[in-house]
Amino acid sequence: MMVELANRVLSLTPSSTLAITAKAKALKQQGVDVIGLGAGEPDFNTPEHILEAAAKSMNEGYTKYTPSGGLPALKQAIINKFVADQGLSYQTNEIMVATGAKHALYTLFQVIVNNGDEVIIPIPYWVSYPEQVKLAGGIPVYVEGAEQNHFKITPEQLAKAITKRTKAVIINSPSNPTGVLYTEDELKQLGEVCLKANILIISDEIYEKLVYDGSKHTSIAQLSPELKEQTIIINGVSKSHSMTGWRIGYAAGNKKIIEAMTNLASHSTSNPTTTAQYAAIAAYNGPQAPVEEMRQAFEDRLTIIYDKLIAIPGFTCVKPQGAFYLYPNVKAAATMTGYDTVDEFATALLDEAKVAVIPGSGFGTPDNIRLSYATSLDQLEKAVSRIRDFVEERSQD
Repeated sequence: MMVELANRVLSLTPSSTLAITAKAKALKQQGVDVIGLGAGEPDFNTPEHILEAAAKSMNEGYTKYTPSGGLPALKQAIINKFVADQGLSYQTNEIMVATGAKHALYTLFQVIVNNGDEVIIPIPYWVSYPEQVKLAGGIPVYVEGAEQNHFKITPEQLAKAITKRTKAVIINSPSNPTGVLYTEDELKQLGEVCLKANILIISDEIYEKLVYDGSKHTSIAQLSPELKEQTIIINGVSKSHSMTGWRIGYAAGNKKIIEAMTNLASHSTSNPTTTAQYAAIAAYNGPQAPVEEMRQAFEDRLTIIYDKLIAIPGFTCVKPQGAFYLYPNVKAAATMTGYDTVDEFATALLDEAKVAVIPGSGFGTPDNIRLSYATSLDQLEKAVSRIRDFVEERSQD
């Protein structure tokens, strides 16, 4: 039988992060001693009080459908979180709970983007941004954040990229893959450009709780009432509370957009998983000490592993202020070891050094690789040692 796929999926690029992680897991199952630094998820289990709340909800019979946009109690917990963390005030009709932050983003693009609309995406970008824009019929417009500017775009770059067809810009702070953080002043300047051009701001804040060295996360929505009105915040409990598999994310912003997202979700997922929603309520309403404990563990790992990484010949790296990724430029190391591209270098690291990293080409910067330090310090040190040995041995050949 001849099956003709829809055009909308034919242009999609497979997720490089999931592909590398899957290959590393397959090798491990074969008994190969692979160290995987590809996964974008905390290595801690979900905190105990959240597990208990989920079990309690099931035992008490809360296993049925919920409203498509999320349980009222979860929406209220999210509202309370915004007040406490950013001083932002939202109503329940300005909150939509989704099956993960990725689903919130997908649904958002589906309801705001028409064929030919442009969405500005800073480079480096999270791998799913361009694909989701394309699935909605939109056109990704890339603006490169220079490495010497810590991968952050400038107001001048943003203004130059805006056209009559521009619908929105994505700001991801702290960033995946770079871990860099926009300052309050930088956000103000970008916000002024967006207000002047009347374009929507999509603020992906999924890593907001994971900031280091005394850095402070600022949401662009908290800088003025005008910016709040023009911003859709995307967030969730995946990274902050080590709940990646529970799939609970959310969007907050303009009630007309939120209503449209909720209507679309009602025809695609019915509702986010009920048990996971009760777990998320406990995540936000319960003790936050586990969040800080995980954050501190990541910071400790970063402090130790960063210096070891940049000591590898041919490696340079902007030190991250958040998330749990290192994003070194390794073009020189690839050249030294005889590879024409960093993609080939990354493949060799997996095949020969048995270390799985994500090539930067998947994030729009082919000279970099992404390493996750969401794994034990022992494994991190072993991985960096393997990479260093690989580079030094191959450079002498």
